[in-house]
Amino acid sequence: MTQMYHKMKIAGLDRELPLCPISDELMIGAFVIFGDPELTTACAQELLRRAPEYDYMISAEAKGIPLVHEMARLAGNQKYFLARKHPKLYMTGVFEAELHSITTDKDQKLYLDTADAELMRGKRILIVDDVISTGESLAAIEHLVAKAGGEIVGKMTVLAEGDAQERPDIIYLEKLPLFDKNGNVL
Repeated sequence: MTQMYHKMKIAGLDRELPLCPISDELMIGAFVIFGDPELTTACAQELLRRAPEYDYMISAEAKGIPLVHEMARLAGNQKYFLARKHPKLYMTGVFEAELHSITTDKDQKLYLDTADAELMRGKRILIVDDVISTGESLAAIEHLVAKAGGEIVGKMTVLAEGDAQERPDIIYLEKLPLFDKNGNVL
């Protein structure tokens, strides 16, 4: 089968997203920011223009890392936090939250270092991600931030996919449609 693509403009840049099946009847446009510094910087700049006031940002491992890193760099080399997929030896302790992502074949957990949680307590937290679709990853991060005692002041993403496009609590740059098995926009 020939690879199909969805052409779109993201943060002023033209990109082609490969269409990937997630079931026999449904495909998604794969937005991969890894390896595209031009797009990462453009998205980070545009999201920062729209961001509410915050003290720290947090993103989930892994695809949100280049985006939150670039946003933090552009905002003056600010500290940011990561919700990790696995606890690390250097973590002083962890909080965890469960999730199921449409791009992963099994349930996952996200972990937050308790040392990071201490820094978050009472602070304004901005959640950043590359794509929000079902909201499962977002909900897991929200749980971690709440458990840490942080105040969520915004939820930002480059692309809102599917039902996420209708959520008034998400700030996003572009809508990413879903596709049928033939590559037609649903």
